[in-house]
Amino acid sequence: MSTSGSYTPPPPPARQAHARAVTDSSGNAVLTWPPGLFTGPPVVTLAVQAGDGFRSVRISVNSATQTTVNVQVAGGLTLLGLGVLAVGVAASGVTVHATATEP
Repeated sequence: MSTSGSYTPPPPPARQAHARAVTDSSGNAVLTWPPGLFTGPPVVTLAVQAGDGFRSVRISVNSATQTTVNVQVAGGLTLLGLGVLAVGVAASGVTVHATATEP
């Protein structure tokens, strides 16, 4: 039985950063990443803290130094037994949590 073989080391772990921000009156929040951590725009995952209504969050600008997100909230309405969402409006004062990972 042979004992020869080859070893391939695992890739280095991806660089990550975590940030938290609160939205302004327009529903925008800016998350800032440490200088020099990323060489290009990171892959960002987002979560918002619970609150009333349906909340949606989207990335509007993403770079190696910061990510800007927009949060909207829509109230729910039941019409003839069906759930309907109202038009979304800017959600101010919402805490957004983000994790950025180097691609």
